Amino acid sequence: MTRQTQNLLYHLLPAVLGLLAAGAIVLWVFLSPAPFRIGSLTPAFLSLVAAAILRHIERHGSSQEQCFQVALMMGVSSYWLPTVVFLTIPVWAYLIYRNLFNSRSFFATLLGYGVVAAWASVAVYMDWIDNPWAEFWSTKNAYGWIPTGVLLVTYIVSTIVRQTLRAR
Repeated sequence: MTRQTQNLLYHLLPAVLGLLAAGAIVLWVFLSPAPFRIGSLTPAFLSLVAAAILRHIERHGSSQEQCFQVALMMGVSSYWLPTVVFLTIPVWAYLIYRNLFNSRSFFATLLGYGVVAAWASVAVYMDWIDNPWAEFWSTKNAYGWIPTGVLLVTYIVSTIVRQTLRAR
């Protein structure tokens, strides 16, 4: 592969994958049996931002601040998709893989979820919001995983492709 082809693929493949993901999400919007609300895309975009935050942790840095931020984002997005909190396990696995996970990172994640839980309990008690966590295992929430999964898989694949093309 020539350097010019490699440079073209480096910039073009993530754009093509992003367009495919956008097309899949548009199809999901039109074919989803549940009524579409803009809040149903919020977990997908917050998960994407959380993945971008994790990707930019320095090699020998600490991950406590990023774990707190990711937990805040996952906690907020759990209002629309309660089972998104299970993404914490792959986050911890990624940090373990990069040797960035320690007890402080674990407690920072718990603190992030605790902050969201405290504010959410006040908001539910004051009747500012409904309690979506009461229907944690509801099948209607399963449709929210389609855009979330599409965006996360697209981001991961494009990151791997760009890393591979950069290494050559």
